[in-house]
Amino acid sequence: MLLLFALVPTVTVTLVWAGAATRALSLFSARSAWERIAQSGDDTYRIVSAAPLSVEQRAALERHQADLQQSAQLARRFDFVTGRSVRLVLVAAVVVVALVAVGASRVAGHLSRQLSRPLDELVGWTGLIRSGRAIPANTVRRGAPEFEVLRSGMRTMADELETGRLRALEAERAEAFRESARRFAHELKNPLTPIRFAVDRLRRAAPDELRDTVEVLAEEASRLEVMAKSFAQFGRLPDGPPAEVDVAEMVTRVAETTVPEWITLDLDCAPGLPLVTGFYEPLVRAVTNVLLNAVDATPPDGTISVAVRVEHAPATGAENFSSFADTKQVVIAVRDTGCGIAPDARSRIFDPYVTTKPGGTGLGLAIALQTLRAHEGTIDVASEVGRGTMITMRLPVTAA
Repeated sequence: MLLLFALVPTVTVTLVWAGAATRALSLFSARSAWERIAQSGDDTYRIVSAAPLSVEQRAALERHQADLQQSAQLARRFDFVTGRSVRLVLVAAVVVVALVAVGASRVAGHLSRQLSRPLDELVGWTGLIRSGRAIPANTVRRGAPEFEVLRSGMRTMADELETGRLRALEAERAEAFRESARRFAHELKNPLTPIRFAVDRLRRAAPDELRDTVEVLAEEASRLEVMAKSFAQFGRLPDGPPAEVDVAEMVTRVAETTVPEWITLDLDCAPGLPLVTGFYEPLVRAVTNVLLNAVDATPPDGTISVAVRVEHAPATGAENFSSFADTKQVVIAVRDTGCGIAPDARSRIFDPYVTTKPGGTGLGLAIALQTLRAHEGTIDVASEVGRGTMITMRLPVTAA
């Protein structure tokens, strides 16, 4: 299109200019007129030269004849030059058109590289983003610097969209798990009440030979009750009004009551920790579940280290544009000297119903993850087989 816009006007103007130049040169050509004048001059010269003339008159007649012949010769030369000039004009017109075509093609190619190709690339990226596919990681930088800014922005947008898509899928999955847990807890609690009453009656009235059987029923009923309570806890999010929580005091109380005496407890709470706005009981359950997992993995002569400190989280998102954003977070790190977690199982330990303990529900760490996310916090795991595991919980100081 750029080539056409350049060539069509150029060819039109060149044709008009060449035609006008040719017409003008043909008008200036007077060879036939000068030939007629020269012929009539010759006739006049013959007639006049036959008449008796004085010396001065004959000299003037000779000069006039010489001038006529010179003018006719100049006219013939000019006519020769004019005929060749028309060809030169046509050749010059072709050269001009060729130069314009080459220049226009170069400009069109440059503009294509600077505009069209980068735009085509970005349009292709929008299709990839719309279909959920990944944008090419390494691409050739084409076009003006502004296109690189657009590419960077589109990459950031694609990453954020993918993160949002994964979070939405994870939220739907978690909601499905919670709904299943609520229904299961409801269905499990209904028969537990008459079972407990029946076990209590059997304890009072059963003969001695059935005492062991009754105790087994009582233990299984208690285990089912604990399981129903775990499913009920996982099935609901923290509710009620949030309050300020002293994390150091909470962790100290939970650790001292959860870690048995045959395991060494190393508790380190930094002084002057800020309060965290959140839900006390769900946070207690989350820390308790993490500590119970550490206790189950630690041998009797092992050590469980619990550290509570404050850190400054890296500013992300809107915090980058606000100098008043408080990015402080309280960190709870629980480290044990147990057997560790295999790499292939590490990515699934927070999934509901995933457990390696006999009789476990697989909801302890899932409840902890759910609680931390409800507080806009995070929970991470680092483990080495044979050397132990560290689970790190981070709670923002000013949670929504």
